[in-house]
Amino acid sequence: MIDLQSPGWPVIQCPYLISLHCSAITCSHHISSIPIKLWERIISAGRKQNTQFSNMPWPINGGVNLAPSPPQRDLLLTGHEDGTVRFWDASGVCLQLMYKMSTVGVFHTDSDHNDNVNSNDDEDWPPLRKVGSFDPYSDDPRLGVQKIYLCKYSGYLSVAGTAGQILVLELNDEGAEHVVEQILVDLLQEQDGYRWKGHERLRAREDSIHFPPGFQPFALVQCQPPAAITSLALHSEWRLLAFGTSHGFGLYDFQQRRPVMVKCTLHASDQIALEGPLSRVKSLKKSLRQSFRRIRRSQVNKRRAGPESRVQEANARFEQEALHEMELAPVQRRIEARSAEDSFTGFVRTLYFADTYLRDSSRHTPSLWAGTNGGTVYAYSLRVPPTERRMEEAVSATQAKEIQLMHRAPVVGILVLDGHNVPLPEPLEAAHDLSKSPDMQGSHQLLVTSEEQFKVFTLPKVSSKLKLKLTATEGCRVRKMAVCTFGSCKSEEHSENHLTVLTNLGDIQVVSLPQLKPQVRYECIRKEDVSGIASCVFTKHGQGFYLISPSEMERFSLSTCWLVAPRGRVDPPEFPQHTRLQRKSSKEQQPERTRLSDRSNRDADAHRAQGPLMENALLNDDKMLKEIQNTLEGTRTSFGERHSRPIGVGLRLSNGAAE
Repeated sequence: MIDLQSPGWPVIQCPYLISLHCSAITCSHHISSIPIKLWERIISAGRKQNTQFSNMPWPINGGVNLAPSPPQRDLLLTGHEDGTVRFWDASGVCLQLMYKMSTVGVFHTDSDHNDNVNSNDDEDWPPLRKVGSFDPYSDDPRLGVQKIYLCKYSGYLSVAGTAGQILVLELNDEGAEHVVEQILVDLLQEQDGYRWKGHERLRAREDSIHFPPGFQPFALVQCQPPAAITSLALHSEWRLLAFGTSHGFGLYDFQQRRPVMVKCTLHASDQIALEGPLSRVKSLKKSLRQSFRRIRRSQVNKRRAGPESRVQEANARFEQEALHEMELAPVQRRIEARSAEDSFTGFVRTLYFADTYLRDSSRHTPSLWAGTNGGTVYAYSLRVPPTERRMEEAVSATQAKEIQLMHRAPVVGILVLDGHNVPLPEPLEAAHDLSKSPDMQGSHQLLVTSEEQFKVFTLPKVSSKLKLKLTATEGCRVRKMAVCTFGSCKSEEHSENHLTVLTNLGDIQVVSLPQLKPQVRYECIRKEDVSGIASCVFTKHGQGFYLISPSEMERFSLSTCWLVAPRGRVDPPEFPQHTRLQRKSSKEQQPERTRLSDRSNRDADAHRAQGPLMENALLNDDKMLKEIQNTLEGTRTSFGERHSRPIGVGLRLSNGAAE
């Protein structure tokens, strides 16, 4: 909609049908129950950006909204290919754009390719001007946002990109101009002989940069090699930021602006991780060549072996398969353990902060947990100085545990349960009295979710307690995992925490904690929709979002208490009133005309009322029935001759005959 009455013909802001994919969506992040103070500050920053829109309200209206007001304020953050992050109001049915943040200003990029479209030349007619927000092109693909994390209590925001860049931002109500501090983190400092073959890192600006009101970056962490960020975690109470790539992970102290530790997770065979996305053709040729060599080598060995050795090999293979079948349950599939030489085993899939018992059962300490694509879990013990000495003393990290899953499946999620089997609260959540303080008296438990199974360990001994095999029993693999709180519709005080899982088949399963018993299973996304499964995000109260197309996002709910659905009513237009009602209203204005019309109407009604009575009377007259019979028998007297006799004036009709 364009306002043609205002000078410059500004665009009217759309309340619905928003263009989600002004630039391609690369990641999503959902936050529930936003505090009112942070909510109002984001709205204020967004209004200062919308000065180019018209003040005219949306001209199309109609219908009645019957949906109740949202019980809480929810935010949906979408990261885009052009390096922007958009904040959407996800409390109701329609997503409404609240604020837009860009990371492009921190780096040196090429000039906008659409400058020639926006420029107005007086000699050209008619003048063309770009309208709308759809811009599918990107200045540099390295600007694409891969991971987002927002702390709703402190207002800290972290945005990670495709070229290994991580920005730490804070919310400011006024515009500011300052220098963004930069630090380079080498994830390959313990390895020799590796060479990165992918894209180069972005060149950051070293001078002072002016930032508008809103989220403003104050720190930049650049990973080397500049691979895409694969996992991100931020702890606002400890002022720590954890990040991971396909080469390793690191820890950054954004209060003292210094790195704390770096861990390289590369295996000796992870050469593909160093080639980057532009060298996959070479790796494909290499893998095909190795496959053909294995086939040729096996054929040569079969030719050299005699008949006796072949019989022995067959018997040994048969005995081994029989033993495996006896060990497995009847309903389980046989899942072969993955080789340690598989590519991307050092790929960091998840990062998790927890205050738990890591070294002994007498003292709990801050800790950092990291899970890799090769089924390895690293646990680091952190020493965070108290608040009064936070700026003087440095944060330290030492490795305390290392868990290697036997099936070597990728680790999707890590979770710590307190003494009451409740997941640990978010940072600053208990400090703001928005959740109960965790039980630090009883023993804690560690839940490790891989693509194939769930496994619970006791802490601090890290001994296996129970597990649930998913791939062996159902043949699917875990893609997404989150802990959701399901409330009761009858009692607001009762709620349960369960594990919500999305599989590669598009099914959503709810598993109880900590018993790991499957509760329900629903079909949600088509298994062929790989992009939809990859884009799915869960909310804290059992809802979810996923892309059904590049421009459409679908919302679903697993909880009957938290259901957002369109409820409205469209009233039909009022039709003109009946003619008699109009005639009645005119009677008051013109009594004489109405009296005459009423008399004529009564006569007409009387005539219409006698019509059916006379028709019935014709059938009851013997003389008329006789004439009808004579006519049917072929009497020469016609109907006109019989009724051509004149009727005298003053005579009345009785049963159709003149008297």
